[in-house]
Amino acid sequence: MVEHPVVELSDCILCGVCEAVCPEVFQLNDAGYVEVAEMEDYPEDKVNEAIKNCPADCIHWEA
Repeated sequence: MVEHPVVELSDCILCGVCEAVCPEVFQLNDAGYVEVAEMEDYPEDKVNEAIKNCPADCIHWEA
């Protein structure tokens, strides 16, 4: 099973860092919450950069 990034929305402060670092994976949806795009293969370096720079520490990998 492919690992994919997950955003804990209850901890997310909508700072925009993940979207700025990795817009192909993280976007704001119409309801104003961060959404993770469905992909076959995630750009690991960019997602890890988003994880590292997230001030709320609310993004992680999940299998």
